[in-house]
Amino acid sequence: MIFQRAIRLELLNTTGAVFTTLFTIVITVMLIRILGDAAAGKVASADVVALLGFSTLNYLPVILTLTIFIAVLSVVARSYQDSEMVVWFSSGLSLMQWIRPVLSVGLPIMLLVGVLSLALTPWANGKSAEFKERFRNREDISRISPGKFQESAANDRIFFVEGLTAESTKVKNVFVNQSDSKGDVIVSSQQGEIVIDEYGDKFLILDKGRRYDGQPGQSEFQMMDFQRYGVLVASKAEQITANKAVRNLPTPILWEMGTPEHMSELLWRISLPLMSFLLTLLAIPLGFVNPRRGRTTNLMIALLLAVSYSNAVGIVQSFVAQAKWTWAWSWWPLHLIGLIFIALLFAWRNNTNSRWHPVILLSMFKRLLFSSKLAAS
Repeated sequence: MIFQRAIRLELLNTTGAVFTTLFTIVITVMLIRILGDAAAGKVASADVVALLGFSTLNYLPVILTLTIFIAVLSVVARSYQDSEMVVWFSSGLSLMQWIRPVLSVGLPIMLLVGVLSLALTPWANGKSAEFKERFRNREDISRISPGKFQESAANDRIFFVEGLTAESTKVKNVFVNQSDSKGDVIVSSQQGEIVIDEYGDKFLILDKGRRYDGQPGQSEFQMMDFQRYGVLVASKAEQITANKAVRNLPTPILWEMGTPEHMSELLWRISLPLMSFLLTLLAIPLGFVNPRRGRTTNLMIALLLAVSYSNAVGIVQSFVAQAKWTWAWSWWPLHLIGLIFIALLFAWRNNTNSRWHPVILLSMFKRLLFSSKLAAS
């Protein structure tokens, strides 16, 4: 039908505009945050683009869900505002017949949200954690710039290196100051290199240097010359931090583990495509606007309901994580309530022009009561 083709075209245009706006805002904020982490030495400068891509995949399900919700809401509200819905209802069509053109545009987005939520987002989170962990576990000596003093990642060592080789594994004229509860240890050496032993531990091996042990402010200290000296940089246990965070695990692994924490994450991943579907349908009746009053209030109420729905899913997820609720009886009731609420809203809006609508009945009762008073007087 002509109406449905027009609706699809307008939905596509509005969806593109809304997605561009939301995506630009989110990616700008993430870029600023990642650049700040790079400037603070928390991530490698060379990994900024990759981390930005992983973060984008992480936020895409929420962005796409908001995109289709706002797009449908805007198109329906504009149709009411411009009195096009009057023509729609006068043609014998109901609000239910908006579902087909809306879903024809929304279903591909919902499927993409499902793929992102169940597969791509966990992969992106895992890769992002891997990049950050790899940078944290890099040898402290390879993260510093020649000619500058710099603290280690654990804030217990200060390094100074006069020069680095091209492969960043060998150093020249290195100074290390390590502090602990027993005092300070100062080591200086002409050269050194990074070595991984048979157990997988990383050591900074220094050649032809001197070590000083003592307490700051006290005259007693020990001095030792050495030909070869090793400083533990990272143990194998510290290096194998293999992305064990729940949000980084593949979806099948969550199901196999079956702990409350894993099942709560699985509940969130399943809820995202369901939320996308239900919010898309919810936007149709929520888009009702009285042309005489404007549409700001209705849009604010619609966005408030969407946020409340998302927060309710988060609350259920926390209950599952705390083992207060079981997963089998937690993932579906909230969405079923949402579906019932949507059906009631559709029924309400479809009967808006019916003679049995409560508002119309109340108006008729008031007119009848006023006529009775006039006749009595």
